Amino acid sequence: MFATSEGKDTVAAFGSADDSCGGVLPQLLAKGMSPEELYKTLTTQQVELVLTAHPTEVNRRTLLDKHRRIQYLLTKGDDMRAKGVVTKFQKKEVDDALKREIWLMWQSDELSRRKPSVQEEAERGTLVVETVLWEALPNFLRKLDATMIDTLGEEYNLPLEAAPFKFSSWMGGDRDGNPNVTPNVTREVCLRNRIRAATLLKKDLGDITGRLSTTFCSDELRAKVGAEARAPYRAYLAPIMDKLGLTITWAEQELARVRKGHVSEEKIDLEDVYVTKKELMDEVLVLYNSLCDTGNRLTAEGKVLDFIRKLSSFGLTLCPLDVRQESTRHTEALDAITKHLGIGSYAEWDEATRISWLQSEITNKRPLIRRSVWKDNASFSDTVKDTLETFKMISEQHDDSLNAYVISQATTPSDVLAVLLLQIEAGVKKPLRVVPLFETLEDLKGAADTMYILFSLPVYKGFIDGKQEVMIGYSDSAKDAGRLAASWAQYETQEALATIAKKWGVDLAFFHGKGGTVGRGGNPATFKAILSHAPDTINGKFRVTEQGEMIYQNFGHPDRAERTMDIYTAAVCAEKHTERPKPGHEWRRLMDKMSDVSCDAYRKIVREDERFVPYFRSATPELELSQLNIGSRPAKRNPTGGVESLRAIPWNFAWTQTRHNLPTWLGVGEGISEVLKSDDADKLREMYDKWGSFRTTIDLVEMVLAKSEPNIARHYEDVLVKDEKSKEL
Repeated sequence: MFATSEGKDTVAAFGSADDSCGGVLPQLLAKGMSPEELYKTLTTQQVELVLTAHPTEVNRRTLLDKHRRIQYLLTKGDDMRAKGVVTKFQKKEVDDALKREIWLMWQSDELSRRKPSVQEEAERGTLVVETVLWEALPNFLRKLDATMIDTLGEEYNLPLEAAPFKFSSWMGGDRDGNPNVTPNVTREVCLRNRIRAATLLKKDLGDITGRLSTTFCSDELRAKVGAEARAPYRAYLAPIMDKLGLTITWAEQELARVRKGHVSEEKIDLEDVYVTKKELMDEVLVLYNSLCDTGNRLTAEGKVLDFIRKLSSFGLTLCPLDVRQESTRHTEALDAITKHLGIGSYAEWDEATRISWLQSEITNKRPLIRRSVWKDNASFSDTVKDTLETFKMISEQHDDSLNAYVISQATTPSDVLAVLLLQIEAGVKKPLRVVPLFETLEDLKGAADTMYILFSLPVYKGFIDGKQEVMIGYSDSAKDAGRLAASWAQYETQEALATIAKKWGVDLAFFHGKGGTVGRGGNPATFKAILSHAPDTINGKFRVTEQGEMIYQNFGHPDRAERTMDIYTAAVCAEKHTERPKPGHEWRRLMDKMSDVSCDAYRKIVREDERFVPYFRSATPELELSQLNIGSRPAKRNPTGGVESLRAIPWNFAWTQTRHNLPTWLGVGEGISEVLKSDDADKLREMYDKWGSFRTTIDLVEMVLAKSEPNIARHYEDVLVKDEKSKEL
């Protein structure tokens, strides 16, 4: 309840705050930036949030709905008081509604009694798009447009089809360590998203149709509806709405076919439905231009403009899916193929041999293996068949259903080439961009060499069309090496990759895999977090995961969602035009030193001390967390593995529960103390004063330490830890 009311107080419309577009644009103008430069930045930059179902949202959907209604009622009460005239009846109505929601919430079961299916998880996770963002996004763009005109000038309005903010999803596509995400599950989620998008668009067009009763229209539109049409706009929109209705029916039939294998209804031809947003956009632009040409621009820039911007941002797929799978699954699949072909074991080849063979097969027009060969072949394991069927599924998807193919645990160039080859062999007409995810300390340090080799390969360069996306894993690198060492490795890796990409003429975009907590790369101060990235690494493109409870926290209410989008947009704009110091030799030397010391201290406890695992298992609810019904994904990548295979979420969850917060600070003190005891203490203070990235890291660790409660942690230890050696730790 307190969190809900507190969230209400933090939402605000565009204003002059330092982390708002209304504050950033005047500041940049005052620093000498021209309106033209800022306009170009705002109209070319893009923030993309990727919604993920990582199980950190423990609240049931029904409770989130109640929280949302409570926040709405609190806001309504504030508005009534602000107006100064509130009748007893009005006050009683709001009070009674608020009490009803609170009573219902108190009497509701807080816990889910079964694990959600992947489909349910996807529906729950993207519910925020339907209930909040569908209206909040065009409202935000309207405010951004007004802010640009007010600040930069009348001629600098937001382009008609601008989409500076987009949303994607991993829910239904992330199969890394989750056997529940099958090819058919991904097919289902893609079709469900199309059904929901077409339903929302059809509803909006129905609203627009009801408003447009005017008889005046352009010659272009009149030619399409005929001279006899008394209400030309309604006549024009009627077949569009019918086609959207048919699109819904088609997707429902396809969904039934995926589930049952067949449907009894007559098959609908693809030419009779909307598959890509361009066709629908072209038709709606005729409507928009007609209104503008006949003196009805004000009408055009109402609901019609909102529809265009929704279509630009959400398309016909609502939230396109990324596909994610670990690299070993691709190695296993190719190994099965090469053995079947009698050319050896791909898994046993060295890296040079793999690269040579993959390049040869990528350019070879001859099929490597046909589906009929492996589908019912006992020599191909179930996991291999699942991997190959996933690529077959990708080949079936229509435009914009899928976004990228993310490879977790990527370590070598062949990991990337393997996915490219498997897509080509499956018949994917437009291969998804292949995104290597570097997530351990060693992977981060080797990322530059991996990408350098890939960019030097003509075959690969020819396929990427000068563009590359790389994902940086913040959660797992922190779990692997500790917060300080991981932060420095992430910073240096992004610097090195940006330099290499520039050398090879590649437009590089980073995908930041961050969680909500500090221990998983999160930062509650979004604006400062973005400006703390290494210079010349964002460049107007910011793609980041939004996970679990953070989805509701940042986008669960319209005002809050608009404020979040405002902060992201302002931060990416400010980052591009804000000079920030780059670490010189001395700062880098100290960071290397602190990183090494802190990593050694962290691993000495977590990896090498035999008392640690028994202590962790006893003092924290790690085992109990895996039994909670809050996600479809297993708590471990490897069910039989130890702490090293535990995912970053339950790892951080467990320590947060005991108020220990160990993953955030363990090893950091040793690293800092090592420098403070040396002659470099003043340099360390200089780094904190002048280098925002370092200051942000230290401030976050300090904040978490302030929130930690040693007495509570000790109570867990006293009650739960029985092993005396573990207690000594």
